[in-house]
Amino acid sequence: MNNSFFSRFAPKEPKFFPLLKQLSDVLLTASDILKDSLVANTQDERKDFYQKIKDQERLGDQISHQIFEQLGVSFITPFDREDIHQLADYLDDVIDNINSCAKRIAIYNPKQNAPDSEVLGQIVRKDALCLGKAMDELSTLRKNADSLKAHCVELHDLENLADDVYEKAIIQLFQNEVDGIEVIKTKEILNELEKATDSAERVGKILRTIIVKYA
Repeated sequence: MNNSFFSRFAPKEPKFFPLLKQLSDVLLTASDILKDSLVANTQDERKDFYQKIKDQERLGDQISHQIFEQLGVSFITPFDREDIHQLADYLDDVIDNINSCAKRIAIYNPKQNAPDSEVLGQIVRKDALCLGKAMDELSTLRKNADSLKAHCVELHDLENLADDVYEKAIIQLFQNEVDGIEVIKTKEILNELEKATDSAERVGKILRTIIVKYA
């Protein structure tokens, strides 16, 4: 018997996994642009990189909004609605931190690039790569639980590494920079980079929660 009539009334699971993957792709693109902005030397270059990241940040907002809308109208979801909401929200937070960092670089236009900022930018990019792999494997959680756990560990380790790099950079900044205004500029840029790694680790914590519930 053809069940096509009844299938019209069957609950449909929206495409949360592709949307989360799209969000992680936006994050990776933004992290690539950020890496370039951290070695730029002119304000025009810095403004150009910021505009490109801002475009990605807006795209991320649109994708997040789609996810939240789907949560509101979906009869069934692959995981708890709250977990999906936080996963999307925290991924978007990483993009927001990247955007905030690029904004400060463009507006403050520091005389020199922040010490170790390039290293922190590379860590943010590694976070983005790790999160992209995690989103690839999320739809087959039960088969890839161990791999997802490994990604969570990597995000935690990267955040610890970022803390060490950040502390070293701040120490060097206060030891070597005599211009108080430049100290303020550089410290805020470094702080936004470190916050991006914190946000990435928060995504890892939500992934751990999902693994415990569903793996």
